[in-house]
Amino acid sequence: MPDRRPDRLSPLDASFLFMEERTTAMTLGAVMTFEPEDGFFDVDAFVDLIDSRLDLVPRYRQKVREVPGRLGLPVWVDDPDFDLSFHVRRSALPAPGTDADLRELVGRLLSRQLDRSRPLWEIYVIEGFEEYRVAILTKIHHAMVDGIGSMAVGSLLLDTAARPRPAEAGGEPGWSPRPSPSGLELATQAVLENMLRPRSAVDALTRSARDVREVASAVRRTLGGVADAVRTANHGRSVWALNAPIGTQRRFGMARTSLFEHRMIRRRHGAGGGTVNDVVLAVVAGALRRWLIARGEPIFPDSVVRAMVPVSVRGRGPGSDGGNRISAVFVELPVGDPDPVRRLQSIARQMEARKRFGRSAGTTAVVGLASLATPVMHEMGARLSSRLSSRLFNVVVTHVPGPPRPLYAMGARMRDMYPVVPLAHGQAVAIGVTSYDGTVCYGLDADRDALPDVDVLAEAVNDSLAELKEAPAA
Repeated sequence: MPDRRPDRLSPLDASFLFMEERTTAMTLGAVMTFEPEDGFFDVDAFVDLIDSRLDLVPRYRQKVREVPGRLGLPVWVDDPDFDLSFHVRRSALPAPGTDADLRELVGRLLSRQLDRSRPLWEIYVIEGFEEYRVAILTKIHHAMVDGIGSMAVGSLLLDTAARPRPAEAGGEPGWSPRPSPSGLELATQAVLENMLRPRSAVDALTRSARDVREVASAVRRTLGGVADAVRTANHGRSVWALNAPIGTQRRFGMARTSLFEHRMIRRRHGAGGGTVNDVVLAVVAGALRRWLIARGEPIFPDSVVRAMVPVSVRGRGPGSDGGNRISAVFVELPVGDPDPVRRLQSIARQMEARKRFGRSAGTTAVVGLASLATPVMHEMGARLSSRLSSRLFNVVVTHVPGPPRPLYAMGARMRDMYPVVPLAHGQAVAIGVTSYDGTVCYGLDADRDALPDVDVLAEAVNDSLAELKEAPAA
């Protein structure tokens, strides 16, 4: 007998749905550019290839459905009207299709929120790019995946060799959606689940001693994270140019750099150089310093930009695929310090201390509190955490290591991959970083009006890396 229990969103996944409002589209993705060998990219064959691989990622045929009366968190159900042509679209740049044209189009496409009545993803194949290149933009709702999980879309699009691999055997021919549960079934199942799990830490006292310890530990970690966030928010002289009211329209900036140079900087500065991730954060710190100075913003010796850095806690065992497995740490980027090596060393020390401390902070902590409550309270907590974000940090910086070897789409070699990270309330820009095939690509998702000079910030990334590269060893 088939399992009729609904596939319910986790509290963290649901939080990204609840955080989304008119000006805060919770969309992850990437901008990838490709170089077809003969200058031709067969889009129709590409769509057919995606269709043949959809069995690898069943979530891409599912949509979100709310539980009546908000008695439980939303669930995933098969979309009976799934239409691949809606999700995979073609677009073109005006001749000659420059990089600036691509960035402008990507910004406009990112401004459109995903349709909640359909599976929460879209892919755009962008033609007319200069030098016979092709670009692909992916958009995936944060409720489906985190930064690492979002790379699962690569199983649909990409291959490790120029010749596309055949579709894997074992998929169901002629996919047909599973019947969707009725509203009564969803409500009944939610009530049963609520009866079987503690609704609060107080209710948990009636359960086993093990459950009490687990819930108490979760509450302590969450409250500790909130306390850390408050203490951090009151330390140093923050720069608030990055926190402004935002609208619905976006701009996109791109900076392509060398992974070898990041590693060389880490080695040159020894133990004080930390990890490649620390170098990435130091590059961002230097870029923000240059951008703020170019804007005429006041910079003081103790000025800092507070970055929220998501950290994956994704496991390797069963159940570790799909959904969100993230925590976060706060790092103060010392933009007031003119010495690039001291900036790097400060960041390395902070990251090492955060790793030893080992607890989530800020927005993630508020979501953690909400997960102990009812769905309605959960939604309130998620929205509150989004609105508090600009008081707790200035910018999000994510770094997701990508594949070290070249990838291909329909035989075209992928040249680079720029991540897309969503904006929260009062966040003018979010910075995503991905390493791929010897490159480190910085993607800057920015509010169109609050950050009209996003290209200046992107250019400052390259200048900041060069400054670190040329700095003498400490």
